Amino acid sequence: MIEFSAAFIDGLVLRASLSPRGRQHYNVHSSHDEPCQRLFNAIGLDSYIRPHRHLLDPRRELLMVIRGSLAVLLFDGHGRIDRVVCVSAQAGATVAPAAVGVEVEPGEWHTVIALEPGAVLLEVKAGPFLPSAAKEFAAWAPEEGSSRSADYLVELRDHLGTLGVLRKGE
Repeated sequence: MIEFSAAFIDGLVLRASLSPRGRQHYNVHSSHDEPCQRLFNAIGLDSYIRPHRHLLDPRRELLMVIRGSLAVLLFDGHGRIDRVVCVSAQAGATVAPAAVGVEVEPGEWHTVIALEPGAVLLEVKAGPFLPSAAKEFAAWAPEEGSSRSADYLVELRDHLGTLGVLRKGE
């Protein structure tokens, strides 16, 4: 049996805060060949995850919140936001009704944005993991680390603000 304590989650959040990408994952599975891929992902407020889908390796992705609150944004094929789902470790903690998790279909363009510091997801996906087909990045979204990515994250966060998901200045 493996235990995942609050101290383990705290350490993951700390490593995410020190990471240039603003996030840190921890694989629970020991091999990419395992039939069930499981990982924790601590995501900071300034972490940009480029919108993507999993159509090349069509498997659903389960995202469950372990700590904090996040927004899952779903896009159409042109980059327009279709839907925002707030997910929180405490149902109803961000914008009622908040879910505690979502399952994303393989063809859905999506990203995740932290709504508060210390947010952590548990991600579960059928294996084996194929790195060459793991994600298809949206051509309409800037590459992570590019000069445009920080501005795009601000635009997405501003959109969340207009929906009332974030208060001004968050």
